[in-house]
Amino acid sequence: MGTEIIEILGIPFANITQNEALEKLVFFLSEKSNHIIVTPNPEGVMQSRRNPAFADALRSADLSLADGMGIVLASYLIKSRPSGVHKKLPERVRGVDTTFSLFEHLSKKQQELTVYFLGGVPGVAEKAKKNMQNKFPYLKVIGFHHGYFSEEEEKEIIAEINQLSPDILFVCTGMPRAEIWATKNKEINTRLTLCVGGTLDIMAGTAKLAPSLMRKLGLEWLYRLIRQPSRAKRMLDLPRFIFTVIFNM
Repeated sequence: MGTEIIEILGIPFANITQNEALEKLVFFLSEKSNHIIVTPNPEGVMQSRRNPAFADALRSADLSLADGMGIVLASYLIKSRPSGVHKKLPERVRGVDTTFSLFEHLSKKQQELTVYFLGGVPGVAEKAKKNMQNKFPYLKVIGFHHGYFSEEEEKEIIAEINQLSPDILFVCTGMPRAEIWATKNKEINTRLTLCVGGTLDIMAGTAKLAPSLMRKLGLEWLYRLIRQPSRAKRMLDLPRFIFTVIFNM
């Protein structure tokens, strides 16, 4: 299942819709090897320009989804390499939406799915497990661990994941740590490694999605900033992204 790639400031993005992304994930689950899925937004693209290991992780992922309206809009302005023409991404494909679409799709088919949750502060993964298993009867969370682990604990976590062999491994330890960790552990015993940011907190109910209108307008960043003013410094990457895109038009 080949997928056309559109490059935004050196980072590849799959030229697919939300439904097509779901089809890709279902296909990956039918294969035995691990597939890494990343969901960079404009902030992530700018971080990758300062962090070579993060950039390499994004470029080597099996599927990179455009998790941000800024990425979609940039595709209208920047000429795609190597074609040299403007190729437009059809829509934003958010990690959290893709995750829930996959759960719902497999539940309708009554297909059992095993997952492992890695990330969040202590207690979040347990809450996510309870909520998701209540919501999706065919979903089984066979293991979990918080995201604040030591080097010694990391070895134990990897051994546990390899032994349990979940269908999907969620790595929600924050960007770029999650993507770099997933790439370093590419050979881990799972079929899908989803690096999907704050999705675990949303599953647990410790974080909320932005109101529907703000999501449609691509203003989740403003909602997060209002709720977490401490993110202000990180948010400076948004105007940096805009200026960089304009400079590269």
